[in-house]
This record gives sequence, C-alpha cells and structure tokens, in this order.
Amino acid sequence: MIQRSTFNRATSCIERWTLDVGRWALGVCWINPGMKFILFLSLPLYALDQLTKRMVLRFISPDEPHVLVSDFFSLVYVTNNGAAFGSFRGNNTFFIAISCVALVVVLGLLLRARIPDRWRDLSLALLLAGILGNLTDRLIYGHVIDFLLFDLHVPYAHPWPAFNVADSCISVAVVLFVIHSFRTQKSPG
Repeated sequence: MIQRSTFNRATSCIERWTLDVGRWALGVCWINPGMKFILFLSLPLYALDQLTKRMVLRFISPDEPHVLVSDFFSLVYVTNNGAAFGSFRGNNTFFIAISCVALVVVLGLLLRARIPDRWRDLSLALLLAGILGNLTDRLIYGHVIDFLLFDLHVPYAHPWPAFNVADSCISVAVVLFVIHSFRTQKSPG
C-alpha cells in the first residue's frame, strides 16, 4: 500500500510539471516581471494603433477630413511612405529595413539580463509598440497610415503634420529616454 504522504508528493510533482509545461507552451516561462510590464504596455498600444488605423481605413475618406474641434483638431486619412513629417518619401523598403534593425536592437535591450529600471522599461515598451505599429503598416500597405491632425496656429505647425498612435509612442519614448539620461547622469554625483 502506498503511503498517503508519498501519494501527495507524487501528485504535487505532477501538478508542478504540468503547470511548468503549460507555461512553456504559452511562452510565459521566460517572461520576468519587468518583461511582463513591457508587454502589458506595448501590446495594448500596438493593438490600439492597428485598431485606429483600421477604423480610419473603414470610415475616413482621404478627401474628407472629419473636423472634431474647428480650426484645431481633425481626423484625416494620410499615407506616408517616408519618414517623420513626410520626409524621404518613396523609400518604404529602406524604412522597413531600418525598422527591422531598430526592432532587433530594442528586443536585444529588453531580453538581456539587466537591473530593473522603470524609466528605461517604459521607454522601451513605448518604442517597441511604435516600431511594431509602423512596421506593420509598411509591410501590409506599403506606407504608414497617419490620421491625427492638429493645427497649432504657429509657424511650422500650421497645421502640424498628421501622425498616428505609433508615432506618438515613439515620440514619448524619445522624450523619456532623454529625461532618463539626465536623471541617470545626476544620480551618481
């Protein structure tokens, strides 16, 4: 007869093994808490970017902007096969390559062993979402879809060039990287 404690230990071992295999099958066994934070932020932002662009494709005509706040904010449908502010037009293949390199660099920074740092993790999460959002557009449509148009009524921003959620993520990530670099430089001294 098997002793009850031996049976309980065997059952517990099987349950742990099953749980470990389940986690591995879901791909979460390698995700540390910092990476969970990054994915928790990046994936919803990426999804929001793609959802809003699909809505633009479905509901907004390139010829008919939807004015939400008169003389200030409109939803538009603008295609961009260049870089920021429409510069370097017609170089979609080049920007796909640059985006892939940036994606590999960001993933390398995320996956290497490191000390947790919320500012850096937040910046990398936003950067990851932005890169993935615009890269997806370039691969699927051959251009990036921009739809947020603000008119700030100041020189060089009348109107501000149209942008999207992914562009916003990248811009905020850059600002956070700069702030973080100044905070890091001041900390040791």
